[in-house]
Amino acid sequence: MAPHRRNTTIATSVFYLLSLPFLILVCIGNTHINSTLNTIYFFKLDVSNIIPISVVNSNLLNSVARSLGLHDFYTVGLWNYCSGYLGEGVTECSEPESFYWFNPVRVLVSELLAGATIALPSQVTTILNLLRIGSQVMFGFFLTGTVLNFVLMLLSPLAIYTRWFSLALSILSLISAILVTVAAVVATVISVAAKIALTAQDELNLRADIGIKMFVFMWLAAVFTVLAFILHSALGCCCKPDRTPKAERREMAEASGSQKGGKYSLPSFVKRRRRGQAHSPSPLSSEG
Repeated sequence: MAPHRRNTTIATSVFYLLSLPFLILVCIGNTHINSTLNTIYFFKLDVSNIIPISVVNSNLLNSVARSLGLHDFYTVGLWNYCSGYLGEGVTECSEPESFYWFNPVRVLVSELLAGATIALPSQVTTILNLLRIGSQVMFGFFLTGTVLNFVLMLLSPLAIYTRWFSLALSILSLISAILVTVAAVVATVISVAAKIALTAQDELNLRADIGIKMFVFMWLAAVFTVLAFILHSALGCCCKPDRTPKAERREMAEASGSQKGGKYSLPSFVKRRRRGQAHSPSPLSSEG
């Protein structure tokens, strides 16, 4: 077994192993009330002062909104959203939902005006549709990438023996790298766009913050996945496996050990060949 190929394969498995905890944290972040998980979110919408100070009796109106059921903030994760109050922390989380997407209009209306509907401008409807599509794509890509990285971590050691198997694994690795990276890009675009769109309304005093922990986790996972793909590609194109028979490799290792000990010793198959030549009768003696 070539040492450089073995070491590269080990490094590939290590990169997949390093990516998994970050992907798992991205998937389970903000799923239920927990002091650690509730700090892992894509973005946080603060509506504690939704009525601007410039409005008369703004403090009173904000208190009325809170008494009607509006929470102070909302944090968005991959499966659901959580809400809470300043000074109290998260007090409620919605039920986890596959291919979830956060609709701020629906959430705010459901808490303030139960059963009411709002006629939204076409621009807002378009933005919400893009938010829905992006969130669902991100959900599917993150979960699929997590499963693929786990499988590749287990299968990577098999790439030591043949480059053809390395090429097959590199295809799966490429798919995983694309899924995780695209999911991280989509999450970044959605969070930044939500922050800009929600805080651009002068009539409402909204504030949105991007989840730093979530961004760090998902981009670290993307970097480790891409590095693992690069190593998989190297195993498929370079790092030729050592196909020397085991017996010959063992004899070569013994010969190398003899040289290091200060004495040179020929491999046994060379010794046998020389002994055979020494015992064979010469042509001259047979003629005489």
